[in-house]
Amino acid sequence: MLRRLAIVAIVSLFVVGDVAPVVAQGLFGGGDQQQSQGQPRPKRKTLFDMLFGGGQEDQTPPPAPVVVKPKKGALPTPPKPAAEKATTATRLAVFGDIMAVDLAKALDRLYQDDPNIIIVNQGVGSSGFARPDFFDWDKTAADQVGKNSFDIAVMVAGINDRQTIKQDGNSFKPLTPEWSDVYKTRVATFVQAIHGANKPLIWVGLPPMSKDDFSAAMGQVSSIQRLAVFAGGSDFLDIYDKFVDEDGNYTASGPDINGNIVQMRKSDGIRFTTAGADKLAFYVSQTIKLYYHGTGGVGIAIADALAGTDAGLMVRPPYQGLGQTRLLEIAGAVVPLNTMPKRASDLVTATAASTDAPFEMSQMLDAPKGRVDDFGVGKQDTAAAASATTTAAPAARSPPPTALATPAAAAQ
Repeated sequence: MLRRLAIVAIVSLFVVGDVAPVVAQGLFGGGDQQQSQGQPRPKRKTLFDMLFGGGQEDQTPPPAPVVVKPKKGALPTPPKPAAEKATTATRLAVFGDIMAVDLAKALDRLYQDDPNIIIVNQGVGSSGFARPDFFDWDKTAADQVGKNSFDIAVMVAGINDRQTIKQDGNSFKPLTPEWSDVYKTRVATFVQAIHGANKPLIWVGLPPMSKDDFSAAMGQVSSIQRLAVFAGGSDFLDIYDKFVDEDGNYTASGPDINGNIVQMRKSDGIRFTTAGADKLAFYVSQTIKLYYHGTGGVGIAIADALAGTDAGLMVRPPYQGLGQTRLLEIAGAVVPLNTMPKRASDLVTATAASTDAPFEMSQMLDAPKGRVDDFGVGKQDTAAAASATTTAAPAARSPPPTALATPAAAAQ
């Protein structure tokens, strides 16, 4: 009996506690004021509701979702060079995607002590030629040429371009013939904007990627870029074989510019590490030498005849890729067509020099006259001369032939 009375008392307290605020609001006008403002009063949960459930949930509507429009890419603001640069320094702008950002930083490290060249980082992450709605490189090239913001341009892009291209209400799937035509036209427009302004453009091809399907796609993209760049009269720097193993396959490590085996690519199998970017900057600098001569001016004369060739790489680090298996063949040497290129390692493992007799200049002097290699300095063959004299002597002792009679002689 006492237990039932206690339960009734507790329930009574709950009811009084829940009703009391309502009564108070009615007495003092609080409830009318809240209703006049048009704000519904949510029912307060009691201890009974919290223990046994029930009660009205808060009816406040959730906030409306905020619609955020996708941001468009924008050119970065180049930082102030760490070292003091000359007022007439050559401005080298690096355009492209996130790989261009890494390359620009590496080139800045490479030329940090050169007061006559300034590296201008103009890379935009996630950009490319497939999505001009995000960032339009063709328009940017025309704008920057109009502003005369650079003297030499370097371009590397493509890792974001394996996606659908939309143009004139049509959608073209990646790497289809229609897609390739549109893509090539956009690249050609970029090249023409810079080359047409008589500014050098160095287009950097794409390296191999860790995933086979993605690497194959990037190889096709790079091939399209190559055709458009060559057709536009600019330079295309193929770096593919600079970052592969001896079998021509992708490798994440390799020798850096000092010859030490280090990590060249990041864990995503796409981007370069700092050492990889420095190595890429080294190769790019060899082509830059075609135009930049270290004096703050830009010209078209070739500063290094071996720059950008396998011959140039034989005397400079780093040695990696297919280029290390080729040797410079001496100009003019007769090499059979079935001769395979020698490996550079053969120079290290060679045990003896060639036993072929060296050519001496005296052999040219001994060449008889009339032979193809006498070159006007050959000597007369005495045996041949004596034979010619013996043959000619009988002919000299033979009587001259009888002259034919003329009509006048016959008359006499």
